[in-house]
Amino acid sequence: MNANLNASLNDRLAAAPIVPLVAASDSETAVAITEALIAGGLGVIEVVLRSEAALDCLAATVKAFPQAQVGAGTVLTPGQARQVIDAGARFIVSPGLHEGVVGAAQEAGLPVYPGIATATELQTAWNLGLDTVKFFPAGLGGGVPMLKALSSVFRGVRFMPTGGVSAANLADFLAVPQVIACGGSWLTPAAAVAAGDFATITRLADEARAIASAVRP
Repeated sequence: MNANLNASLNDRLAAAPIVPLVAASDSETAVAITEALIAGGLGVIEVVLRSEAALDCLAATVKAFPQAQVGAGTVLTPGQARQVIDAGARFIVSPGLHEGVVGAAQEAGLPVYPGIATATELQTAWNLGLDTVKFFPAGLGGGVPMLKALSSVFRGVRFMPTGGVSAANLADFLAVPQVIACGGSWLTPAAAVAAGDFATITRLADEARAIASAVRP
């Protein structure tokens, strides 16, 4: 793994341990959403592969915000991993654990956060050389109690819970010491994106950052 990339990413997450998800149908919208999130104090952005234009959205966002850490999410196959690497992703997130996706990211020297929901999946990730994973779906997967149970056994692992995280429970997740950051789409609501209401996205980002600062001053 590229040590400089990983250190820079970890520094950003330490300052604001929140990873908002950006889903857009065109690159102009993706850039506008990201600009709003950065204005709210968040510098680690996950552009998800959930539209035909997702790779264009990722490439445009990476180019527009070189000062940010822009990565790719919902990466399901090794082929997609290579595509997002070519598009300039600074890290890769997957909803599940695929050894080929992990291998492609590791070969490129990028941080990779595969999704896990069980101790078996976590042990597999650990044996692949990973010490940070996505916990998904965090809400349906047992929430904070499950995280605490996994943390008590896998003490060297850090978690990025995503799926079911919101402003209402963000503080609870961040209170778990081994949580490096929380991911989520509550910061980029579809209604606000559709209305072009990017001020709301900035407000939600700022509110989330304030919650995080209160938990981790």
